[in-house]
Amino acid sequence: MPKNIYETDLLLSQYLLFHYGKKKDVLPFDFGPVEALDFHRRCVEFLMKNITSNLKARVLDLGCAVGRSSFELARFCQEVIGIDYSAKFIKTAAYLQKNGSIKFEKINEGRLGEMIRVDVLADIDRRRVKFMKADACHLPKILGTFEAVLLSNLLDRLKEPRLCLERLNSLVKLGGTVLIASPYSWLEEFTPRHNWLGGTYRNGKPQQPLAAIKRIMEKSFDFIKCEEFPFLFREHQRKYQWVVSQASLWRKKIPEHGN
Repeated sequence: MPKNIYETDLLLSQYLLFHYGKKKDVLPFDFGPVEALDFHRRCVEFLMKNITSNLKARVLDLGCAVGRSSFELARFCQEVIGIDYSAKFIKTAAYLQKNGSIKFEKINEGRLGEMIRVDVLADIDRRRVKFMKADACHLPKILGTFEAVLLSNLLDRLKEPRLCLERLNSLVKLGGTVLIASPYSWLEEFTPRHNWLGGTYRNGKPQQPLAAIKRIMEKSFDFIKCEEFPFLFREHQRKYQWVVSQASLWRKKIPEHGN
């Protein structure tokens, strides 16, 4: 098995279903946590409702995976940059951007599956989106600045999450907005323990992730509010992950007049 699970066909299939799957394909039962569906649309709508800029011209989707959030952002914004470290995910997102749909095998049980098609909704202007492969901890300097940045289920998959958060200061315009959503699933296979922003001890006391994020962000951002966002990740037809991401909202500080 490849070391990078995000370059495997299995995870690509699961993520395509997670991002674009209809209820009948993701949760075909008459029971289950339906409120956890459409996670990416809900995150984007929450972010957009809290943007103060009227232009909403340029936004960054950091950790875009196969692109659903980027396309949802294109409903509101003139230009969307979607960035992910997985070459397979970015290639797939770019394919969807060009073609609007993709066919893939949905795994049902073991080696049994079925071919299905998922689509980017027709009312989205896909031309507003651009995808690129990059490391969220070491982003290119040529990205420019944005009215808003979305980090969705990314932080606990980074080798150096602090570096990613510290870079936001140079990416976000004054008064701009950042949404950080994460379930804080700290694992040493992705993040060395000394780089965790939670799930461990700091000066002998349990380190809470939101407090750790605040220590980094409050230099340049004001904390606005926090909400809980459940999501449902299908592994196969009878196994799911029900997860709750904590979504914290931040606004870039505007210096007082004369400072």
